[in-house]
Amino acid sequence: MRTRTNRPSRLFFALVLASAPAALLLASGRAVAADEARAALKQGPDADLPIRTIVLYRSGVGYFERQGTVQGDQRASLKFETRQVNDILKSMVLLDLDGGKIGAVTYGSKEPLDRRLASFGVDISGAPSIADLFRQLRGAKISATGPDGVIEGTILGVETRPVAPPQTTGGGQPGQPFMDSFVTIVAPTGVKAVRIAQISSFNFADAELNNELAKALAAIAEQRAENTKAVDVAFNGDAGKARRVVVAYIHEMPVWKTSYRLVLPDETKGAAPDAKKKSTMTLQGWAIVENTTDQDWKDVRLSLASGRPVSFTMDLYQPLFTTRPDVPVPFLAGVAPRVYESAANLQSMAVIPQGGAARESARNELAMRKSKERFADGEAAPAAASDQAWTPLSSDDFTSYAAQSQASAGEAGETFMYTLDVPVTLERQRSAMLPILTTPVEGQRVSIYNAAAFAKHPMRGVKITNADTHLMPGPISVYDGAAYAGDAQIPHTSRAQERLLSYAVDLDVLGEMESAGAETINKIKIVDGLLHFESKYRTTATYKLTNNDAARSRLVLIEHPRSDGWDLIEPKEPAETTENLYRFQLPLDAGKSASLKVVQEQGRVQQYTLIDYDLNTLLAYSKQGKASPAVADAMKKAAAINARIREQSRRIDDLESRRHEIAGEQDRIRSNMNSLDRNSDLYRRYTSKLNEQETQVEGLLSQRDEAQTARLAAEKELRDYLRDLDVE
Repeated sequence: MRTRTNRPSRLFFALVLASAPAALLLASGRAVAADEARAALKQGPDADLPIRTIVLYRSGVGYFERQGTVQGDQRASLKFETRQVNDILKSMVLLDLDGGKIGAVTYGSKEPLDRRLASFGVDISGAPSIADLFRQLRGAKISATGPDGVIEGTILGVETRPVAPPQTTGGGQPGQPFMDSFVTIVAPTGVKAVRIAQISSFNFADAELNNELAKALAAIAEQRAENTKAVDVAFNGDAGKARRVVVAYIHEMPVWKTSYRLVLPDETKGAAPDAKKKSTMTLQGWAIVENTTDQDWKDVRLSLASGRPVSFTMDLYQPLFTTRPDVPVPFLAGVAPRVYESAANLQSMAVIPQGGAARESARNELAMRKSKERFADGEAAPAAASDQAWTPLSSDDFTSYAAQSQASAGEAGETFMYTLDVPVTLERQRSAMLPILTTPVEGQRVSIYNAAAFAKHPMRGVKITNADTHLMPGPISVYDGAAYAGDAQIPHTSRAQERLLSYAVDLDVLGEMESAGAETINKIKIVDGLLHFESKYRTTATYKLTNNDAARSRLVLIEHPRSDGWDLIEPKEPAETTENLYRFQLPLDAGKSASLKVVQEQGRVQQYTLIDYDLNTLLAYSKQGKASPAVADAMKKAAAINARIREQSRRIDDLESRRHEIAGEQDRIRSNMNSLDRNSDLYRRYTSKLNEQETQVEGLLSQRDEAQTARLAAEKELRDYLRDLDVE
């Protein structure tokens, strides 16, 4: 059994010296493998395909497009992180735009290293020694340099022989002989045994064998670089013609983010609140992107897509092996040959020609914007900083300022996309914040009052209308003129959609809300023998707001809860309706107070058992017009029948009570009779008393049976009366 070790093997040092023609291993097995692969395929140097276009999506993936030119048979070697290879295998697209053909896409297998090494013509999976390598390559032609010069021939085998120790000087005792390995080489002049330890260098004459060894060593080097994998793309075509090629693919990227700045114009003091008046505000949008790849982005066309395409991962990189059954080779017993008459045996083979013209596609070159001169010809340069007196920014300065947007908004299919107008350069493992939006928006200052969220004060806010672009979710820093006013958050907002944003507490406005509720019975009827009370439950919420700002008015949006099954009675129409809220507008003058009443109703139906409801209460409702006389008459009849049932029940209870009293007295008499003489007068008296009581008991039982029969009859009468009884 071979034992692995981390120490450099003798094979490594020998191979460094042994690979003169192919420059085997020079300094890196992977570099040698690349050179050997190009030489075997007759390819030129690697093509340079820089990244030209990047599209980042909100679903956590990025689209990368590389473009360049190739000539003849050429390949491009692309480096990816190991975790990205599955996405590359799933999504890579290759285009040769000028008549060439796409070759194979090759990459280092993720197969276990020992299994990969065993697949090459030279198996170095067990870190073999040179002796083991020679044993494995019996029959290979070799050129070895030893003490006697260069020996060329064919490896016959490897054997172990005793070797005399080196001669000692100074009269010391000679050492003991030891065993060492010899390689037997069949040379033109005969068979020679060469001590392997004395071989300074060797080379295999077979170029293919050298190539296999280089590939095996490259696999070891690649295995050490676990985080990076090379994907090689081959392009084939005429040698004298430059061709445009494109490589595009998708792999995981951080989700790009947005943040905004909303600059409000100065507020007019003393103006009356106007629900229809809007002002122009400035909205700035910034995109935050990260280059988490291992390659710098240099002058790339960057687009930021709002869409979230479905994206998933699948392990296409890991080799899959399945267990196959071991089926014996079918074997038939030999039979004697037979000679048959000749016959025509016609077979036809259909040959399907292959071919096709290369698709041509026009590619628009990225238009590079020329940087504008900051000062026009003849314009005087600004004075030096030392000659100027710096003053704070005014409201007009701040409102009119906007970072120049560097992106154009547009649509690609059903996806909204921001495309940066100028190429982007971003070093690897760095992030950038890019201005993508500067646009005026129509907005209106409002105060938002929600008693459930903040009962004492409303929130300062704005209602903006998104005109012609898509706004991604993100934070918004609000600046009121030249002053920071607060932060808000905006969800995804499509074109022509309004959004309500709140950014600060409006401490100048006090709010309070009082609520009350009352139920009103509208109608009473009988349905299927049950009393149905139809009523309306009405709630009244009174909002009162006081504006302590004597200089500025307010337009207050009052948010009131909205629930299914409730009808809005007052006001007739809300300003806005959401899934869970009504919004009502309340103009609030400077230094004034105002109130708003919100009335809602809900219809209710309550059921009661007819015979259990109080007749006097129902009669009172009848006098108020809530119940009709027919309902009252039906109630009276049902009550009369139910009274008979209750009367018979009381009679039965009384009879049972009397019977139990007599039974108790009989028990007392029988207990006394046990201690008396049967011939005594008292005993005869007790006997007579018992006879009388038995007669009474029989009468009580007969009366109870009659009462039970009467009660059952009354109950049946009530059931029959109430069945399907409908009275309005």
